Amino acid sequence: MNTILIVAIGITLLTSVVIVVRWGNLICKGNLPTNLFAFSAILFTSGLDVGLIMFPLTEFPQYEQDAVYGFANPLAVEFGMWGFLVWAFYFLTTFYFCKVEPHVRLFEIPAVKFVNNFVVIATCAFTGFLFLSYLPTYVEGISAVAQYGLVAVVVLSAVFSSSDIKYVKILSVASTWLFFALIALMWVTTDMGFIGFGVSALNLGEYFSNIHRFIAPISDLHAFYLFWWFSWSIMIGQFVSRFLSPLKTWQLLLALLFIPSIPIAVWFSVLYHYHVYALEISEILKTCLVIVGVIFVINSLDSLIRLYTVSLKLTPQEIGQRNYVVGNTLVMLTLILLYQFTPLKMEWVGLVVIALYSAIYALLYLRRRTLAEANWA
Repeated sequence: MNTILIVAIGITLLTSVVIVVRWGNLICKGNLPTNLFAFSAILFTSGLDVGLIMFPLTEFPQYEQDAVYGFANPLAVEFGMWGFLVWAFYFLTTFYFCKVEPHVRLFEIPAVKFVNNFVVIATCAFTGFLFLSYLPTYVEGISAVAQYGLVAVVVLSAVFSSSDIKYVKILSVASTWLFFALIALMWVTTDMGFIGFGVSALNLGEYFSNIHRFIAPISDLHAFYLFWWFSWSIMIGQFVSRFLSPLKTWQLLLALLFIPSIPIAVWFSVLYHYHVYALEISEILKTCLVIVGVIFVINSLDSLIRLYTVSLKLTPQEIGQRNYVVGNTLVMLTLILLYQFTPLKMEWVGLVVIALYSAIYALLYLRRRTLAEANWA
């Protein structure tokens, strides 16, 4: 599996370089363009989930203890799992769905459409499963009834939000501001100040000096993350490309690499200070973490639910609001339980996405004449 993953990453990154060199000044614009901040908020909240909030504090100790990560400090390693280079996956798919797919319409081919919807639905359910799994870590003593009940409420809220694109936009912008507020709250409740924050953030330098190490899987955990990013990439490109404000291709690449990475770097730097000094997180802060985590889950789920329901023509306008809400809620909850009680793994979905990438490359080669004759303006 890792060999397949390494080859896929290499081809993906190489393709991104070719795109920027060949079509660097091409203007990319979605069919529902928003301002840059709104686009960034939609990208950030749709392209990330609860793991951004809940994983770092549990993974910092693991990176300290495991010798395989000894080339860099835990903050740099954690940033490598979430930031900068991996967002190139999203650049490739965003460019494809903005500029290439309208000419070739490969995702309208029944087999491609079927696999694409399978990936979206499976990844959507996995997001809910992660939230279910990590709830006891942040809500100590939560009962099984409350745990499953909260997940059901989150799924129901996401389905309702997905029923209208305006809800998705509003929730994305609002949750981005809430995330900034959470960072500020976590920062002011310590004595780190600006100097302490700077000292913590300087550790990120070891990521960039070792960036080449993150291209291939470092460990099973890193391989999991990379498969996860592949799984997300194909659908996030479909979703966020429609909201893209006019940008040149090279500007789009820089935007996707830097805009999400900056708040991730700030957030992880604050959390790393908590880890290094073994600071206790108060119950109030834990509650805030859970609240923002819940909203991030809703944001992730609503964009994915909207994506597959539009593709399958199962929108509220076509099947009715009640059927839409009840049907999608039941489907999502059932699939979340499948992750809970079966051996189903996210890595398998990632492999399906890599296979889908391969098919798209082959189909693009067969339709190269169509692309050569396309009006790219």
